[in-house]
Amino acid sequence: MTPPFDAPADAHPDAHTAAVERFPLQFARTRRFSLGVPRQFTVSPDGERVLFVRSTSGTDAVSRLWLYEDGAERLLADPLGPGFADDAAGEVPPEELARRERARETSSGVVSYATDAAARLVAFPLQGALWVLRTDGGAPRRITTAGPVVDPRPSPDGSVIAYVSGGALRSVRADGTDDRPVAEPDGEHITYGLSDYVSQESIGRSRGYWWSPRSDALLVARVDTAEVRRRYIADPSDPERPPRVVAYPAAGTANAKVSMHLVRLSGERIDVRLPGEAGEGHPEGMWTDRAFEYVVAAGWDDHGPLVSVQTRDQRSVHVLEVDDASGATRTLHRTHDPAWVALRPGTPLRLDSGALVVPARPGGDTQGLDIGGATTPPGLEVREVIGAADGRVYFAAGEEPTEVHVWSYASDDPNRGSVRGHVRGLVRVSSAPGVHTAAVGGPTVVLDSRTPGGHTVTVLRTGAPTGSIAVLAEEPPVTPRPLSLSLGKRELRSRLYLPSWHRPGDAPLPVLLSPYAGHGMQVVLEVRTWWVAVAQWFAEQGFAVLVTDGRGTPGRGEAWEKSVHGDRLTAVLEDQIDALHAASDRHPELDPTRVAMRGWSFSGYLAAAAVLRHPEVFHAAVAGAAPADRRLYDTHWEERFLGHPDVQPENYTRNSLLDEAGALTRPLMLVHGLADDNVAVAHTLRLSAALLAAGRPHTVLPLSGAGHLVGQEQTASNLLLLERDFLRKSLGR
Repeated sequence: MTPPFDAPADAHPDAHTAAVERFPLQFARTRRFSLGVPRQFTVSPDGERVLFVRSTSGTDAVSRLWLYEDGAERLLADPLGPGFADDAAGEVPPEELARRERARETSSGVVSYATDAAARLVAFPLQGALWVLRTDGGAPRRITTAGPVVDPRPSPDGSVIAYVSGGALRSVRADGTDDRPVAEPDGEHITYGLSDYVSQESIGRSRGYWWSPRSDALLVARVDTAEVRRRYIADPSDPERPPRVVAYPAAGTANAKVSMHLVRLSGERIDVRLPGEAGEGHPEGMWTDRAFEYVVAAGWDDHGPLVSVQTRDQRSVHVLEVDDASGATRTLHRTHDPAWVALRPGTPLRLDSGALVVPARPGGDTQGLDIGGATTPPGLEVREVIGAADGRVYFAAGEEPTEVHVWSYASDDPNRGSVRGHVRGLVRVSSAPGVHTAAVGGPTVVLDSRTPGGHTVTVLRTGAPTGSIAVLAEEPPVTPRPLSLSLGKRELRSRLYLPSWHRPGDAPLPVLLSPYAGHGMQVVLEVRTWWVAVAQWFAEQGFAVLVTDGRGTPGRGEAWEKSVHGDRLTAVLEDQIDALHAASDRHPELDPTRVAMRGWSFSGYLAAAAVLRHPEVFHAAVAGAAPADRRLYDTHWEERFLGHPDVQPENYTRNSLLDEAGALTRPLMLVHGLADDNVAVAHTLRLSAALLAAGRPHTVLPLSGAGHLVGQEQTASNLLLLERDFLRKSLGR
């Protein structure tokens, strides 16, 4: 392989060249190096057992269920093994396929499971069938059910298993007897026990029912999508196949109606009396909607059911205590914000004492926690609450935006006190620079760590390492070589990737910006992960790759994250340009006369906007799955930033790319999966039509059968090569 652009002819040794050339296929075959990675950890309350899901290698796409106990791993359920392979395979229910799409699940086999309170009985679906096993011995058993199974969950005492089938919530005893309906649909567009689209995709609530601690009742979500507009996702390559229908609430249109109900196994049903709208304290705005349209979290602990609701305009969240005898609710906590109330994963959490763990503003610009009345210190940016175990609350937080660590706080220490209203006695569980999360139970912490050195899972007991769970993912054939940068007046956290073969004095390289830069995700982190490997691979192709997290991304305080309120593009593009100029001034390896941007989803939208709005800076772009028309995206996500399109149409106009199509003067390649139900292909088709109407040449690459995450091996592999070739042609001289 000849080094691209102006690289010296002898730059690539044969071995390195071969490694670089096989990267795209390995990237696709390993599903972004995700296969073989253990996940979905469950730690038993005594800390003795750890359940998890993992395949057997970095190229094995079939997930199995495993148990870690007494320092060793044991395979519990192998879908390709005896018993399973002999069983007649059914079809995965459409509700389960939708759940996997929302979770970006790329494997098959055992991809989800649930346990009883003691983590002794495990239930999981496989091709629509219900399987159970015991962690203390015995082979997996198939339980006959009334229909295909979605989201089976054992009762806390392990006697009964609830599951969803055909939109009904049902229960069956763990011995396979007494299968009966718990709550059945009372209309064509009604389901019980499932989560609606925006709750799964944009809110982060994937569940639709919760067991009582006494195993005699369930808190159940009823979802009515009758008023939600339908989308029809077809496969043009198979015109005889009927389209898939998705109830998709686009910005400004009707949401699903979600109500909550208490259903006892005895047959009694009580409606939860959720409040209709927020009252005093709710911030006003140009568009104000006080109606509580979103159920953002729910659960049932020893103190009773707990439900959190959010207003349509997202400026108020109430945490409600539910009386399980009457369905009446009482507000335990209120949060308001003039822009939007950020939802922190894992909250609210109620401790054994009854105290709440909820988001808080501890001072300054920090997004922290209130733990039973005391707050985490300013400067410690909390990302999620992991859980409580053995008298401690565990959460993930960082003092530096590029790192996330696991912290704990002794919530049951009567002498813990506080320092000026803030908690003391905080302990950082993780140590190495990186991004860490965990699962907890009793005195055991399963520390899941991604660092610049790779990915490890360590089992800690009473704070000391006692073992590890193997990570079987393949290693990328390219070695990441990022330079850590802090650029410009806003100290933009950035990473610069240069080719391993580039030497001081060589000709400057064309620059490729490869950010995400959108709300809810960072890519400039102290980790070695798939996007780091992709950045280095593009660098080896002859680019200087610059990755920057700017305003709107997490980890740098509330004002930073909410600076995109009302305008999702201007500040974000400004930060990318500022980072480019600062990096070019500092590094002569960069050629600012040849600059491109590539991206997917929000960053695809950003890439298209870059060449439309700033052709003086950006000379080419690859825009994948770009949400070009913000009116087409879902209510909860889009209205968070831009308000209601009927009330604030100027926000949607300012953030749409369609009216700017006539400004295109640079090469632009649009890529989109035709089966994408998150960012509909209509976004790209409308942008392409606007470009064509304006007489602006561009390239469109449709991906047949691909969703928002491109999973087909050859498609994902060749897409990288096609992007590379397009960028080389567009920037080469």
